[in-house]
Amino acid sequence: MSVETIEILGSEGVQRALTRIAHEILEKNSGVDDLLLIGIRTGGAYLATQLQQKISEIEGASVSMGIIDVTMYRDDLGSRNNLEVGQSYIRVPVTDKKVILVDDVLYTGRTIRAALEAVIALGRPQNIQLAILVDRGHRELPIRPDYIGRNIPTAQNEQIRVDFDDNNTAQAVHLLRS
Repeated sequence: MSVETIEILGSEGVQRALTRIAHEILEKNSGVDDLLLIGIRTGGAYLATQLQQKISEIEGASVSMGIIDVTMYRDDLGSRNNLEVGQSYIRVPVTDKKVILVDDVLYTGRTIRAALEAVIALGRPQNIQLAILVDRGHRELPIRPDYIGRNIPTAQNEQIRVDFDDNNTAQAVHLLRS
């Protein structure tokens, strides 16, 4: 069975989407005060690093960032074998922060639900917002992103893949059809 691969966004398109998201985050939050980016391991963590750099370039000020692993908060943990538990890395308290959860692809919403639980277990943020590079639809939970790089409606048998280079910089978004 062959897989058809269609490029949806190239490197320039990915960078434009991340730049737009960075501007939208700054506008909605009136700058970087009390802002905390938290990338969901692994693709979201890579994108959060890129957003952190873009926000710093635009605003001329740094923004705190962390990485969260949601494996232990998943609702399908018992049915999935060999899920590797990664390490979370958040050096600042989340209490009273404007937390921006960052992930690469939003599908059913279950990973985001797990991320919400993981963040709330660390403290009580002022609010939690969601930044997604690609929203592919098919939600199973009432989760809606605040910032979207690109909406790509997909069929159930299709997949979205975000490709990263050796420096963990997003290079392309592909639609995979089997």
